[in-house]
Amino acid sequence: MEVDLSPKLAKKVYGGNGGSYHAWSPSELPMLREGNIGAAKLALEKNGFALPRYSDSAKVAYVLQGNGVAGIVLPESEEKVLAIKKGDAIALPFGVVTWWYNEEDTEFIVLFLGDTSKAHKSGEFTEFFLTGSNGIFSGFSTEFVSRAWDLDENVVKTLVGKQSGNGIVKLDGNFKMPEPKKEHRLGMALNCEEAPLDVDIKKGGRVVVLNTNNLPLVGEVGLGADLVRLDGSAMCSPGFSCDSALQVTYIVRGSGRVQVVGVDGRRVLETTLKAGNLFIVPRFFVVSKIASPEGMEWFSIITTPNPIFTHLAGRTSVWKALSPSVLQASFDVDADTEKLFSSKRTSDAIFFPPPN
Repeated sequence: MEVDLSPKLAKKVYGGNGGSYHAWSPSELPMLREGNIGAAKLALEKNGFALPRYSDSAKVAYVLQGNGVAGIVLPESEEKVLAIKKGDAIALPFGVVTWWYNEEDTEFIVLFLGDTSKAHKSGEFTEFFLTGSNGIFSGFSTEFVSRAWDLDENVVKTLVGKQSGNGIVKLDGNFKMPEPKKEHRLGMALNCEEAPLDVDIKKGGRVVVLNTNNLPLVGEVGLGADLVRLDGSAMCSPGFSCDSALQVTYIVRGSGRVQVVGVDGRRVLETTLKAGNLFIVPRFFVVSKIASPEGMEWFSIITTPNPIFTHLAGRTSVWKALSPSVLQASFDVDADTEKLFSSKRTSDAIFFPPPN
């Protein structure tokens, strides 16, 4: 599989004084097109407002920085207004209309990862704006919009033409947006930094898995996700997705080394990962990471809502399930070497602390 797996940074697509929208291009990261995955980031300055839009892709949104407000309208449903903060994950199925707003001084940044198998362009999100200079209704004639909304044509011209912004605008500081409601978060958002840990290894790492149990909407999106925090110099054991899923990983914080091995035991990627990098592990390829002394944190989506992984180290690895004679024959070693191998890595950990 001759595909460039090198991690890449996002590039700005549009924006102004209210904020900016950045995306990863399949021309620079070919695995996006290969895996039908889209990836983008929204960054809003104070009073920045991302105009209402819908997308041709189902997504998982993850708040990387700051606090903000999200408006979400599911098909045939009322608007839900959520207060969201760093660590929040939100599943966004097809047909969802969203808007985003930041009323605080700190920049508000949201990561979007999603499935583009039904999108107009493989490996890219296409957004359809309800208002603004490129809004949907700017393409209809005044007559059509007037009849659809049952309004005088002069009023329609004002509604359609007044907003000259494109995608993101900056609101007046005195403008009052809707107040979030605590009950609107139920079933819509999960804070991965506060949720119960699925894995917690002392001096190793911690994992929170996003699935249909703790956020049922991911079933509609068709994606699972996880937040992984690896302690300084700790290792994430070699493993692969055994249900034909792709792993799409964004480095949130810190840095570290990664190796990926594919067909015929060939190492296809060896590089240093840094905050802001995005990289994709192909189906059935084996990946392992070692954090720098400062540690490393990443958010991943997996292209199935309830992913299953096989690990190749630790007590629960496949090696521990194979009988001693099979191991001896497979490695072509004697019984003493096999016993030494089998006696190591007896922990359940998928994270290994640094050597003493």
